[in-house]
Amino acid sequence: MAESMDLNDFHWLLAIVQSIDVGVVVLDRQYHVEVWNSFMENHSGRTARDAAERSFFELFPEVDEVWFRNKVENVVTLGTPAFTIWEQRPYLVRFKNYQPITGQEDFMYQNTTILPLVATNSKIEHLCVIIYDVTGVAVNKRQLQTMSDQFKHLSRTDRLTGLNNRGHWEEELKREHARHRRYGSSAALVIFDIDHFKKVNDTYGHQAGDTVIQSVARVLREQLRDTDIAGRYGGEEFVVLLPDVDAAGGRLFAERLRLLVERLQVSHEGQVIPFTISLGVADLSEPSHDHQQVIQWADQALYSSKRNGRNQVTVFSV
Repeated sequence: MAESMDLNDFHWLLAIVQSIDVGVVVLDRQYHVEVWNSFMENHSGRTARDAAERSFFELFPEVDEVWFRNKVENVVTLGTPAFTIWEQRPYLVRFKNYQPITGQEDFMYQNTTILPLVATNSKIEHLCVIIYDVTGVAVNKRQLQTMSDQFKHLSRTDRLTGLNNRGHWEEELKREHARHRRYGSSAALVIFDIDHFKKVNDTYGHQAGDTVIQSVARVLREQLRDTDIAGRYGGEEFVVLLPDVDAAGGRLFAERLRLLVERLQVSHEGQVIPFTISLGVADLSEPSHDHQQVIQWADQALYSSKRNGRNQVTVFSV
């Protein structure tokens, strides 16, 4: 390139800066605007004349001034560009989103580049801020992530109850069992089922049976802490993993749940369906070979509750 440029060259450069579909702002070292292209005019509503020599922070009060100044100082000190992406910071300046396809977003997602501009005296006296509209990319990525999260949720959820399916809660139990073996943490496993459920189906129909199962699941969800894992074992059988709870705490939880279900009023086609549950509790603190053995213990305790008259809680003891 020739060492000097005539007026035509500057005209071409200015035309390029004005026509490209990115925001271009040149700031002096006091953060006053010296160049403001048409992208900035169109999205800010301010002409280049309005913006000229005004403070960047006055024009865009939403900019985190401390963060931006630190970013610029690093650019000046190192003499290299700096970049920000929308995943780290959704936007530098808040512009409305006018893209029809991504119109559901209120603002424009942006990637930003800050370039040092070296003067003829070899000093960095100006900086160029380039703003890229990446709303389409951001929205597509977020939608894909949302879909992925939904698929993950569906893959681990029992469709009838909305609780965790067996594959998921058993993985959580396996993980909790490993945590106990490594750190000595406590946890309790509760397994329960609906007493005489076949009779409910035979008397009231399978649709009524589904309603009963869903009602139990709803009561169960209402008793859970954020750390608890509740799932459907299969049929009318349920399981609850209670991290950081010992056998006594597991019994208290199970007894409270038993009483709530006993008092539950489930109606189907004008008929009230009476039912109860039987529960078994196992303590992960007891020495065990693996998580499957803990399931077997809770199952044994459950069947003890069944044999002893149902509608009761049994804690497994080695």
